[in-house]
Amino acid sequence: MTKQHAPATLRNREPIAEVLARELPAAGRVLEIAGGTGEHAVFFAERFPALEWQPTDPSAEALASIAAYREGYTGSNLAAPLLLDAAAPDRWPVAEADAILCINMVHISPWQATEGLFAGAARLLGRSDGPLILYGPYLEHGVETAPSNRDFDASLKARDPRWGLRRAEDLDLLAAQHGMARTARHAMPANNIMLVYRP
Repeated sequence: MTKQHAPATLRNREPIAEVLARELPAAGRVLEIAGGTGEHAVFFAERFPALEWQPTDPSAEALASIAAYREGYTGSNLAAPLLLDAAAPDRWPVAEADAILCINMVHISPWQATEGLFAGAARLLGRSDGPLILYGPYLEHGVETAPSNRDFDASLKARDPRWGLRRAEDLDLLAAQHGMARTARHAMPANNIMLVYRP
């Protein structure tokens, strides 16, 4: 199994962890959507030993990388990665969660994936009042978009016209359709933000 590496992980994991410490429950299961390389899963599982960390991804290569990183993890709270397509919430392989974390997926996937993310989150988190926590670059009304984010948006759309930075207000509307509301916005380094939604 081949470990993949995302350079941004080393830069953003500490700031993300600081926010997670404020937003995650004290105990329970955290469902990580679009876990990518698995570097975040290992780091956060170690940082929050009272939480069971469940990484997922729709990519076979990513699942193999997550599994490879998990092999070197000495704790007992990191579950084996599961295949999960955010766009198909009715087929998610997880029946319950106390929190959901999704890092850098919303802008690198079709809008249907975000729609599925909120639909699945509303179903899984409705009983626990747990958070859906999103991290990444977003467009915000009344907030000037950094030139680097404008360039990033253009490059994403050039790669796939279904991709691109999303408006935070559109996420708020989508959340409302599923009985959820934004409860926090955290400014992050490198022109990223974290948005938190709860039922």
